[in-house]
Amino acid sequence: MREILEKVAKGELSVNKAEQLLKVLAIEKIGNLARIDVGREIRKGIPEVILAEGKSPVELANIAVKMLNEQGRAIVSRVTEEQVKIIKRELPHEVSIEINNKARVLVAKTKRFVVSKTGGKIGILTGGTSDIPVAEEARMIAEEMGCETLIAYDVGVAGIHRLLTPIKEMIEDDVDVLIVVAGREGALASVTAGLVDIPVIAVPTSTGYGLGEKGMSALMAMLQSCSLGLAVVNIDSGIAAGAVATLIANRVAKFRKRQGQDSPSE
Repeated sequence: MREILEKVAKGELSVNKAEQLLKVLAIEKIGNLARIDVGREIRKGIPEVILAEGKSPVELANIAVKMLNEQGRAIVSRVTEEQVKIIKRELPHEVSIEINNKARVLVAKTKRFVVSKTGGKIGILTGGTSDIPVAEEARMIAEEMGCETLIAYDVGVAGIHRLLTPIKEMIEDDVDVLIVVAGREGALASVTAGLVDIPVIAVPTSTGYGLGEKGMSALMAMLQSCSLGLAVVNIDSGIAAGAVATLIANRVAKFRKRQGQDSPSE
């Protein structure tokens, strides 16, 4: 990266070519533990997220420290209390740590790391309170990617009157995309998509029981939705929903800013 920047400074490399090279940065190897994609955020606009599941607390702490040193930020999802304890012990004292217990997400940052606001806006709805942990995953990754989020939880179709006001407020606030998180029969996503003119990303959750338990009914219902403009991610995939929603919102914000700059002054 330094070599690329030096060539740009010397006029040996164009800004466009430098951007292209930065987007193909190699993967950083951490011994035999993991391969961290340190260039992902430059290349894709999505930061590397370390999945805690299946990793020992010590292994996870080592990966998080390496990521922090390389990027100035480490995001860890699906952490346990034991893993959090070890990570906090291994991280430098001057590092700021945010832990969302509902989402089970840990974010560590150095003092020099600042998330730049993009201007993108995302609305997040949940059917019930049991869906909040997955929604919080989506919210955290969206905010770490520079978006503003507006949330309305527990607005499921069992009491459909609860849904109308939050949707109205989000549309008035001009959100770029909606994330709808719901379990059981997953009807909230279809109803929402039928009311708005913006993309809706549906997240089925593993709430519910009996036939179609563990999110299968919600997933199948969302996939079978007759409301156009609705896309679906996997069961409990809050991170995935937050990432794709933010890519949409950030791109919209980018062109909104460009349009404002290109508009003739009065």
